[in-house]
Amino acid sequence: MAIDSGRIEAAVAELLSAIGEDPARPGLVDTPRRVAEAYADYFSGLGSDPVDHLRETIPTDGTGELVLLRDIEFRSICEHHLLPFTGVAHVGYIPGSRIVGLGKLPRVVETLASRPQLQERLGEQIADALSDGLDARGVLVVLDAVHGCVSARGARQAHSSTVTVASRGALSDPVERAEAMALIGSAR
Repeated sequence: MAIDSGRIEAAVAELLSAIGEDPARPGLVDTPRRVAEAYADYFSGLGSDPVDHLRETIPTDGTGELVLLRDIEFRSICEHHLLPFTGVAHVGYIPGSRIVGLGKLPRVVETLASRPQLQERLGEQIADALSDGLDARGVLVVLDAVHGCVSARGARQAHSSTVTVASRGALSDPVERAEAMALIGSAR
């Protein structure tokens, strides 16, 4: 899906007018273009299939144990207020018959985060993509993020973060999940 930059620019100019600003004043004249460029980046995951990043796999004998990539930085835009939320994703899976290059995991996260999003749904979508795309025996996704809508407006809790967990297969078992969670929290 292509971003309609012209429509975004017109909408931003209208928004500036609606709050009582002059979109033609020197400090704001380029703002509609800048916002359109930012939105093209923020929402670049729309129309993209995250499973495409998992197509090139390496066959295994299906006996592998947990693969865990910690501290994958991400940013997304909350669909409720169109404000950013940023954080880290910890993504683990127990391979089935194939594994994938570790660099593919952040690409799955980035594709799904680059949409209007809710943190709870983002974790579930990442887990589904890995489960489906790798036929993994188990998947665990832990997201820890700070939300602009919580820190900058409303509750104004600047130092709070939200943690969500999504699990599939063997990593839905509390014992299996506990081991992975301990690895996520372990010091380096």
